[in-house]
Amino acid sequence: MSTPVLAQPASDAPVVARPTVGQRLTSFMPVIALVVLLAALTVVDPGFFTLSSLTAAVRTAAPLVVLAAGATVVVLCGGIDLSIAALCSLATVFFALWLPDLGGLTTLAIVAVAGAIGALQGVAHVLLRIPSFIVTLGGMSIFSAIALVISDAGPIPVSDRGTTHWLTLYVAGVLPMAFVVALVVVAVVSLVLRLTPVGSWVRAIGYSESAARLAGSPVDLVKVGAFTLSGACAGLAAVMLVSRNFSGSPTMADNLLLPAVAAIVVGGTAITGGHGSLWRSLAGALVVTLLRVGLPIVGVPSAYEQILYGAIIVAAVALTLDRSKVLIIK
Repeated sequence: MSTPVLAQPASDAPVVARPTVGQRLTSFMPVIALVVLLAALTVVDPGFFTLSSLTAAVRTAAPLVVLAAGATVVVLCGGIDLSIAALCSLATVFFALWLPDLGGLTTLAIVAVAGAIGALQGVAHVLLRIPSFIVTLGGMSIFSAIALVISDAGPIPVSDRGTTHWLTLYVAGVLPMAFVVALVVVAVVSLVLRLTPVGSWVRAIGYSESAARLAGSPVDLVKVGAFTLSGACAGLAAVMLVSRNFSGSPTMADNLLLPAVAAIVVGGTAITGGHGSLWRSLAGALVVTLLRVGLPIVGVPSAYEQILYGAIIVAAVALTLDRSKVLIIK
């Protein structure tokens, strides 16, 4: 006669997998890259690590941070917005044309109109079931053409500088107001994603859109909201550029598309969606800005910038791509 074996009840306590040292190190990689790059530039040029140089660098980074912040939410949803730079350039032209009539309301009007244009792209994406890559690629072409037409393919000077003067101020005489605004944008959007269900919806859509729909997440609404935010951020970045250049131009922000994408992927946001954060994109934008500033310091011609951005994007995507979600690479 066999002895009965009493089965022990399974513990109800959930098993929480702790992140490994490698995963923790990866999460801090953008900050580590920023510190290493800053140290390297200081070694090459000891005069670089000064208050005036760092202030100029973060002021230069402000529009890029805002562009990358809005586009990061789209990427977290598993999409891509290639129109941010062209929309930003168009918004600078709108600003220069509308300023004489709208005065102090021009900034709000630009952000609202750019957000509405982003929402229109989001609606086209979700209703017509067109990939975001195609929708925003077409939008990029359309916005660039409209900007060239209404500006007569030339810059439009801004004579009334009082409207954007506040963006040229410095907090405590050190921190540029434009960068403070960029930090506020990142902080507010991050808090919304963290403290509301929107964050879990965004990541669920990025991980698996079909599963998110089955779970009852408002997938289409969240996607349209992400594109709206991306457009609004492009409009705010345009105001920052106008405050710095005192004009609107149909090509003013065209060279910010690759840096913005590079900032997102360098920050560790997975291009397939679901994983990443705006704070990482902030660190990525600072890394990209330091690279732009540092190339002439080490004697590399600025013409090589595009080569560097392309290499960075390919390398960063290779490191962050979740291949379990992409069974076939095309």
